[in-house]
Amino acid sequence: MTTRLNHRHAVLALSMACALSLPLASHAQSSSREQQLENRVTQLEQQLQELKQMLQQQQNSNVATAGAAGASAATVASAPATAGTPVAPATPVFTTAPGMSVALHGFVSASAFSQDRSFTFGNGSNAEFPMPGSSGDVSGFDARNTRFWLDISDARFSDNWTGGGRIEMDFYGGYNGTGAYSRQQLTPRLRQAYMDLNNADMGSKVRIGQQWDLMFPLDNIPDSLTHIAFPLGFGTGFVGWRFPGVVWMQDLNKGSSGAKLRLDVGVFDGNWSGPGDNLNYLTAGNAGFRPQVEARLRLQDETWVAYLATHYSEVDLRGVDGNALVPVKDKIDSIGYEVGGQWKPGSWVFKGLVYSGSGLGELFGAMSQFGDIQETGGFLQVGYSFTPHWSANAFYGTSKPKSQDVIQWMGLGSSGRLESQQSALSLNYSSGAYALGIEYMYDKLDYTTDGVIQKRTNGNQLSLSALYKF
Repeated sequence: MTTRLNHRHAVLALSMACALSLPLASHAQSSSREQQLENRVTQLEQQLQELKQMLQQQQNSNVATAGAAGASAATVASAPATAGTPVAPATPVFTTAPGMSVALHGFVSASAFSQDRSFTFGNGSNAEFPMPGSSGDVSGFDARNTRFWLDISDARFSDNWTGGGRIEMDFYGGYNGTGAYSRQQLTPRLRQAYMDLNNADMGSKVRIGQQWDLMFPLDNIPDSLTHIAFPLGFGTGFVGWRFPGVVWMQDLNKGSSGAKLRLDVGVFDGNWSGPGDNLNYLTAGNAGFRPQVEARLRLQDETWVAYLATHYSEVDLRGVDGNALVPVKDKIDSIGYEVGGQWKPGSWVFKGLVYSGSGLGELFGAMSQFGDIQETGGFLQVGYSFTPHWSANAFYGTSKPKSQDVIQWMGLGSSGRLESQQSALSLNYSSGAYALGIEYMYDKLDYTTDGVIQKRTNGNQLSLSALYKF
């Protein structure tokens, strides 16, 4: 009897002990889980701190590299490789100063052409007007319009001024030699290289470096997939060229609604065709520090833009040393005036300008003839988009120097070109970054070789072109 009671008491005591130990076990298990979570959090915090330290070290390394690079805007990391050898991607592609951004843009251009006469400045995509005395059909392919540029932005000059710039090149620098295969080895050409300083509060921009002068019609360049670097109408409808210089662009009604008015004032490198060394600044345009001075008043609204531009420079034909034989007169005043614009009503596009002046050979004027030659000219292009992809353009341009002036300066900078008339028709298809087009160009040139008898020659060109923009 006593043994049974003891057994029951033992079972009861064990049951009560188990019941009492359950909460303690649960609490112990919970405490262990919390401890594990705390340990994990501590571990993650340590890893995060290590990651921050690594990032800080990397930033310090980049800043040190930028400082050592000085004025270098881009460093290309690459290694030579033979054809067919896989090349590991370079890292980084380029670096620049902290806070700045660099963007690569451009286009790949290819044209096939056929023409019945040789043209001045070159056959193919840089044909401008027919060459007197030439004959014979010629055809070929042309990729010289291919162009690329770097746009640099977000550089800080001071608290109120930011900056940037552009470096732009194409492949009209000539051919690599004169051999049988030189035409397939094109030489790059620097087009533009300038820096910008911008003050958004003042509405001001200063551009320093090689750039288009203010007579060149950037707002209304004729559309063409074949004639890009040497546009339709260049020398036969409008003038202008690229020069090193400084331009101040100032918004005149900043903050107001409606059309935007801007004044541009520029000073550019002097230019002339001798006397002296044209490759070493020893020309009449550089004698006695006589730069080209230009101004342009520009008005722009949502569907149109219009402008008035002027040009002046003094050319000393005695040369830098003052001892050159003087043809006709000692000095020439180069003067030019231009009015132009663009209008886009609906599916239509109208572009055009008229200009007048004298001594504009330094700006590709008078059909690239140098002398005190008066001239007038202009162009008109009408474009229409049938669909978002299909469009057509019709162009006409003319340049007419004063015949008496041309004859007076023959052999002294004039080649006897009296008048050029150029017309073109094109049909284009575009889709995304791609464009395809067919273009027909016709030009007739009046000229003289003896100053007495006037002659006429004409030339035709048919071209197929493709363009890819990036």
